[in-house]
Amino acid sequence: MREPTGKYSITMPRDIAEAARSRSGPSGLSAYVAAVARQIERDNLSELIQVAEAEPGPITDDEVQAMRDQLHQARQGQANGGTAA
Repeated sequence: MREPTGKYSITMPRDIAEAARSRSGPSGLSAYVAAVARQIERDNLSELIQVAEAEPGPITDDEVQAMRDQLHQARQGQANGGTAA
């Protein structure tokens, strides 16, 4: 099932927009820009790792599951057009 989409107007430097357009190929600029979702997921994961590493000692299975749950909630928030912590 495809995620719902919306049309947005963004402002970016012309050289970046042209570079993205030239690299987008047949999938189009929108598909290329949609790759931002992968970066958001990486950022969410990085934040969770930083929190986990700040705590002393080993990470328990319960803590790992709690982090998985947080990532799942963040994905759901993105899919619903919002953000979840």
